[in-house]
Amino acid sequence: MSGAVITAALAFGFAALGLALVMNLWRLFRGPGLADRILALDTMVINVIGLIVLAGIAHGSGTAFEAALLLAMVGFVGTVAYAKFLLRGDIIE
Repeated sequence: MSGAVITAALAFGFAALGLALVMNLWRLFRGPGLADRILALDTMVINVIGLIVLAGIAHGSGTAFEAALLLAMVGFVGTVAYAKFLLRGDIIE
């Protein structure tokens, strides 16, 4: 019983995050401003982290969680760099 529930929850999670990625891609290409595109990229990173975690749960792999952590750190630094560039026009002072 519990295996079927976990399988259904994983399927729902993959579908929801896939739909969220499609909507983020739409905002990335149609975003009215640069700030909207930066937020779409940041949200895409968060959704991909969720997909990596779900894949790790589905396959029973502990390495996926380390990959998700690394992507979270790189995504945070990238978002800060994009925002700083948007505000100041220069990343390195």
